[in-house]
Amino acid sequence: MTSSKDFKRLTPYLYEAPKSHRPDMRVPARFYADAELLEAIKDDKSLDQLANTATLPGVVKYALAMPDIHQGYGFPIGGVIATELPDGVISPGGVGYDINCGVRLLGTHLFQDEVEPYLDDLASTLNANCPSGVGRSGTVKAGAAPGGELDQLVEEGARWALKKGYATPEDLERTEERGRIEGADATKVSQRAKQRGADQIGTLGAGNHFIEVDVVDEVFDEEAADRMGLAPGRVVVQIHCGSRGYGHQVCTDYVKRFQEVIHKYGIRLPDRELVCAPLSSPEGQDYLGAMKAAANYAFVNRQVLTFHIRRSFEQALAGKVHNHWVYQIYDIAHNMAKVEEHEIDGRKVKVCVHRKGATRAFGPGSPVLPDVYRDIGQPVLVPGSMGTASWVLLGTQGSMEQTFGSTCHGAGRTMSRAQAKRTVRGDELRDELEASGIRVRAGSMPGLAEEAPVAYKNVDKVVEIVHGAGIAKKVARIVPIAVIKG
Repeated sequence: MTSSKDFKRLTPYLYEAPKSHRPDMRVPARFYADAELLEAIKDDKSLDQLANTATLPGVVKYALAMPDIHQGYGFPIGGVIATELPDGVISPGGVGYDINCGVRLLGTHLFQDEVEPYLDDLASTLNANCPSGVGRSGTVKAGAAPGGELDQLVEEGARWALKKGYATPEDLERTEERGRIEGADATKVSQRAKQRGADQIGTLGAGNHFIEVDVVDEVFDEEAADRMGLAPGRVVVQIHCGSRGYGHQVCTDYVKRFQEVIHKYGIRLPDRELVCAPLSSPEGQDYLGAMKAAANYAFVNRQVLTFHIRRSFEQALAGKVHNHWVYQIYDIAHNMAKVEEHEIDGRKVKVCVHRKGATRAFGPGSPVLPDVYRDIGQPVLVPGSMGTASWVLLGTQGSMEQTFGSTCHGAGRTMSRAQAKRTVRGDELRDELEASGIRVRAGSMPGLAEEAPVAYKNVDKVVEIVHGAGIAKKVARIVPIAVIKG
C-alpha cells in the first residue's frame, strides 16, 4: 500500500517516491500538493494508482499526478505519463471513459449589470436549447451506417461543424488541434459506439458536465486577460462535456480487447485496469485511431453546444443589450493520449503523453498554439465545483520542463458521488445556490447533489499549487451566476 509517507518532499509543492519504492517501478512517481491536499488524498487509492503507472512498459522520466488527484479507473484522475515510442504502451485507462472530456470558454462583450435583469430568462433558454441528462438526444442526427454522416463527422471534427454552419473559422482557430485530431479512423470504432453516439451530438450528458454563465471576478495578468477579452465584471460562458456514449463505448471496447491480447506482448501489470498494448502494435494503432475519432466527436459536441448557446443569447438578449454575440476564447481537452515530442535528459524524444484528468499546458512559443496566443502561452481552463470559482491560466515554460506540458484540470473530488448523495439534499443545495444569486437549472436533484461543492477540493488551493510550482500561470478567476446541469 502506497501512502503519502512514501513520498519525499522535493520542493514546497512537489513530492516524489523514488524508483526504489517498489521493485516493479521503472521510474519515480511524483505529485503536486501541499500539506492540506496531502491530507485530502490519504483515504483513497490514488497514490497506489500513481505508483502503478510508473510500472508501465516504456514509461519515461517519471509518473506524475496533479494536485486535483483522486482515484480513477486504473490511472488516478489527474495522472500524466509519457511512454517512449515506438514500443511504449498506450492504455485506455490512461485516457479515461469520457475521451476528450474538456472545457470550452466563450467570451462576450457584456457586463454583469447588463445581463442581470434578463438572467432568469437566459438560464431557462440555455436549459431549453442545450439538452442534458443521461441518454438525452440532441438536435443533430447523424446516420450510424458505415461511411455515413457520423463517420464523416468524427474524421473531420470541427471542420464538419464549420461546413454545416455550427462554427466560425475563429472557433476552429481557438480550439486545441483546431478541433480535429488527424488520423481519426471511424472503421476502428464499433457499431455499438456509433449507435450510442448517433443522436447525442450537441448534448451535455450528466455527472459533472455543465454549462455555466460566469463573471470575471479578478484579473491577475492584464496583458493575457486583455488578449482573451477578460475584464472584471465581464460575462463569460463555460461548457464542460465530452464524447458522450460514443467515447464511453470506445473505451469499453478496447479495454476488453486489450485484456484479451495483453499476454501476447508479455506485459505484466499490478492492476488489470491498467491494461495496455504497445502503441506500435495493431491493437495500439486501432485504439489510437478510435480514440482520435471519439476526441473529434467531443470537439463537435462542444461546437454544436456553442451554436445553441449563441442562439440562446440571441433569443434572451437581442434588442435588450448592446451586443449579444458570443465568441470563443479557447477549447481544451483533459482526457487524451497524444504523440508529442519532449526533451528528456537533454534529448528530443517522441512519446505518447497520457493526460487523464489533466490539461495540456504548452508554454509561449509553441508552434501548435494559435497566433493570437503563441507569444503568451496556451490558455488553460480549470473549472471548479458548482457554486465556486473557476480559473483561466496559461501554460508555461515550467510546465514544458516539469510535466510534459501539463497541469491540473479542475478541483478534484474528495467524496464519491454516492457519498455526496447520502450527505447532501439536491433541493436544499439548489435553494442555497439560488439564495447566493446563482440561477440553477437542473434536471435531477440527486444529480445536483453529486456535484455539491463539499464533494470537491478547494479549486483556489489547487490553482495556487500549480501557479506556485510554475506549471501554470494565473490569468483570471471567474465565478458563476447561472448553472445548467443534467
